[in-house]
Parts: sequence; structure tokens; C-alpha cells
Amino acid sequence: MVRRVAQERNTHVLWRRVIASALAAALLGTLVACAPAAGFAGGAGTTATPRPSRTAPTNLTPATTAPPTPTALPTPSAPAPEVPVVAPPEPPPPASFDRAARSVDDPTSLWVVANKVRPLNPVDWVPPDLATVPVAYQNQQPLRLEAGNALVAMFAAAASEGAGGMQMQSAYRSYDRQVSVYAGWVSRLGQAQADAQSARPGYSEHQTGLAVDISPIPLSCALDACFGSTPQGIWLAENAWRFGFLLRYPADKVDVTGYTFEPWHFRYIGVELSTEMHTAAVSTLEEFFGLPAAPGYIG
Repeated sequence: MVRRVAQERNTHVLWRRVIASALAAALLGTLVACAPAAGFAGGAGTTATPRPSRTAPTNLTPATTAPPTPTALPTPSAPAPEVPVVAPPEPPPPASFDRAARSVDDPTSLWVVANKVRPLNPVDWVPPDLATVPVAYQNQQPLRLEAGNALVAMFAAAASEGAGGMQMQSAYRSYDRQVSVYAGWVSRLGQAQADAQSARPGYSEHQTGLAVDISPIPLSCALDACFGSTPQGIWLAENAWRFGFLLRYPADKVDVTGYTFEPWHFRYIGVELSTEMHTAAVSTLEEFFGLPAAPGYIG
């Protein structure tokens, strides 16, 4: 009986060992199947055949996407500070005309004013720079050099601009010559009428060497008011200022100058002054320089 029990016990142990060996073999197979592609290291000189790696199946379920981040709207920027507009500097005003640049009393000055209340000083003064003027003339009389050159240029411009030919009717007259001229007027018209037509000796612009009487070519309307209606007279009234000349005795300024209208009588004052007077629309030297009117002689 005891022997039988021992045999059964041995049989049972044997089966347990067989089962254990089978389980171990199964476990070893599983481990080999799950080994990395590099395989297990075998014995010396033996390399395990690598197994292809397995690719994880593609997940067809769309991945959960995070909601898009809303784009931030541009924040309104603060207005740029206003840069003050700086106006360009204004050009300096043109220099005002200097009315004191030349004397109105000195007979050598281009601006000297001689009229019925302003005699030359000295009354018998003689210009130092008288020169013959190379223009057509009725009476060959000189002018001061600058005035003569300006007259030549003015006559040439008048001819080229279609005004016709001009000539010098009279120019410089000395004190002694004026004595004779004035006496002739007095003898014909009497002193009152003579004073309206001619200057007394020492008061004449012709004595300055800056005044000229002009007549047309061919000669007509010489020393007559009709000269103002000739092409030459019209051109001179409009253009003489360009050459430094002034229509000295305008028709509407008799009460200022003391002389009736003389459209033929022009006085050289220089381009600077003639341009300023033309721009300012002032027609007499008395008004421009603020001098007393000279409607008649004093005494």
C-alpha cells in the first residue's frame, strides 16, 4: 500500500515537471516572437535573423483639433502727435526806396527840383559835364552826359518800336540864354502870361542840363500841345520812364508845377527814380518828394 502511494506521488511530480517544461517552452517562444528586430544574441558566430518592425496601424479617427485661435484685430493706434507745419520763411521785404539818396537842392544832383519857388543855387550855375548829343536836332544844344546817353537810347527804341523818328528841339540853356528867352515871352505876352509859358532865369530846368524838348520827324506840332497826339508823343508818354525820363508838366498838374501842359518837355531823373515814380503812379517831383506846390513865383 505504501509502495503504491509512493508511485502515484512520483507520477504526479513527473507530470508537474512535464507541464512546467511545456510552459517554459511556450514562454520562451513568446519572448522570441516579441524580441526587437535586432534579435537576441545567440551563441558565438550566430546572428539572430532580424524581424521586420511592426508599424502601428494608422489611426483613421481624425485627431481632435484645437479650435483656431482667433486672430487679434489690430488695436487702433493712438494718433501720431501733430507736427506743427512750419511755413517757409518769408523773403525779406524789398528795400524801400530811399528818397533821401540824392539831394533835391544840389544842382549837380539828378534829382534836383527847380520850379517857380525853388531857384537853382547859384542861379547862374553851369553843369560841369555837358556833352553834344549825337541825335537829330533843330537846335544843337548839349545835355549832361548821362542824360544825353539816355536820350540816344530812347530815340533808338522809339524808332525800333514803330513810334517814328524824333529830334531834339532844345536842351541846355544857360542863365544868360534864359534871360533872353524869358524877355521875348514877356515882350509878346506880358509878364503874367510869360510866367505861365516860360521860366524866369535861374528857375529853368533847361539850365540844369537835364531837360529836353522833343519834336517829331518830319517836324510838326513843335512845342505845341498837339505833339501829345502824335505817335511820338503817345509813345513818349507811355515809355519815357523806361529810360529815366519824366513828362515834367502833365495836363492835370498845372496847380502843382505852375506850367501848362507841355507834352514835349521831358526831364531826366535816372531810371531808378523814374521807375519808382511810375510804379507809385506819382507824376510830379513835387508830390513824390513832398515839396510845396509851385503854382506861381513868390514876388
